[in-house]
Amino acid sequence: MVEPSQLTETLQEWFDIFRRRMMSGFFTYARDQGLTMAQMGALFHIHRMGACGVSDIGSQLGVTNSAASQMLERLVQLKLITRSEDPDDRRVKQIVLTDKGLQILHGSSKANQDWLEHIAQAMTHEECELVRVALATLIEKSQLVEISPN
Repeated sequence: MVEPSQLTETLQEWFDIFRRRMMSGFFTYARDQGLTMAQMGALFHIHRMGACGVSDIGSQLGVTNSAASQMLERLVQLKLITRSEDPDDRRVKQIVLTDKGLQILHGSSKANQDWLEHIAQAMTHEECELVRVALATLIEKSQLVEISPN
């Protein structure tokens, strides 16, 4: 029987490989697109939050509003986002992804998805099903831990 500590070690080993591969693919993709990691982080934040303001992005990235505004201006120039007035407060700018910005985000996932496809293709059908069931269990249990008050 597998002890929880053995499972933790195996998960940590997988996580290290996964993180290294995903971050490498992400860095390469961002560089190939001519974007910084902060700019990519802003795009992901806007995608996750929907329309948001400069201060939201500055807070998320840990930069001043002035620095966030300058970075966002570059994304506007690249036609990855749009800035418009908030209908409820004209002093506030709402930032939204453009279709081109959305394509950039989807493209960032593609290289990593290809890597996962290669892994799956290297497995037998039985191994694929075993891993799928194990990951489904892991997802379910991690969601329970996230909502647990402890």
